[in-house]
Amino acid sequence: MATKVLCTLLMIRCAVAQLSGAVGPSTSYASKASTKICNVLNYGAKATGTTDIGPPLASAWADCKTGGLVYIPPGSYGIETAVTLKSGSASAIQLDGTIYRNGDVPGDEFISISGCTDFEFFSGNSKGAIQGYGYEYLENGNYGTRLLRFTNVNHFSMHGIALVDSPSYYVVFDTCSNGEIYNLIIRGISTLGETDGVDVWGSNIWVHDVEVTNGDECVTVKSPAKNFLIESIYCNLSGGTAIGSLGTGTDISNIHYRNLYMNRADACYLKTNNGDGTVTDVTWENVIVHGGPYILAVNEAWGSSRGSTGVQLSNLNFTVRYYQFPKELSYKIQLFHHPLY
Repeated sequence: MATKVLCTLLMIRCAVAQLSGAVGPSTSYASKASTKICNVLNYGAKATGTTDIGPPLASAWADCKTGGLVYIPPGSYGIETAVTLKSGSASAIQLDGTIYRNGDVPGDEFISISGCTDFEFFSGNSKGAIQGYGYEYLENGNYGTRLLRFTNVNHFSMHGIALVDSPSYYVVFDTCSNGEIYNLIIRGISTLGETDGVDVWGSNIWVHDVEVTNGDECVTVKSPAKNFLIESIYCNLSGGTAIGSLGTGTDISNIHYRNLYMNRADACYLKTNNGDGTVTDVTWENVIVHGGPYILAVNEAWGSSRGSTGVQLSNLNFTVRYYQFPKELSYKIQLFHHPLY
């Protein structure tokens, strides 16, 4: 049965998923820096490893958000206050130091970036990092504050950053567009859920060269989403590259995953939870799997059924380059449904 399903999927015409236009910031960080540089040290930040960078970061952003670069120099900084950075244009944040959680950070994210256009969050020395000390929560079965969230950000990029041991989800891109997310490394506890590496929804987004070791999904597409290219992704001891979970009003199309390397991770996992709507034109191309439960799983019975009509799936394409499974695993493809369209 599994072989027959795989053959059927491979015979479906290839989904033509591609970016719909240019991605990334409209202007370079060098251009932004030439306009103005707001060094957080000039706003009260101290590289002591514990002094709260939250208020200085907020003040630096206020001075540079409409044209300039907020600079966090090399060094160790604490964070105790959640920061929301809003309404930026032609702005950037250069994180060259490490931010450490110091105590319980109230709120939903350490740093939230909202309503910005032409924005870049990056490390200039490839040493920028956020350390969440999530194990202090997770080892007791608890969760804390997420590390980062981008909401309604257009023409943006995030790159060169390490996100370590989040108390919950690592980074969320909520209703974002025309973005490039790349050269990220995400590391944390690999035995618990609710610690997704990258969750993303919106339009015209390129995600590439991302490595994730965590206890939940690696790079996950949520609804609504269209015109995504997600490639060169390394998932280690994680839930893998997923779509979902999907609820009512699902609208996903033109998603292209390619060049995926899975180590004890699900390569392709599509799951719905009392959902309806559509998922169409999705490709998983050139997948390498070492271990992991399944190379492909479609689960329309994830969570509890509450009588929805189900998400309708069409034009899914999957190709695997190499796979290696534990001897005790008797099947590699799994379908759950009530019903599967």
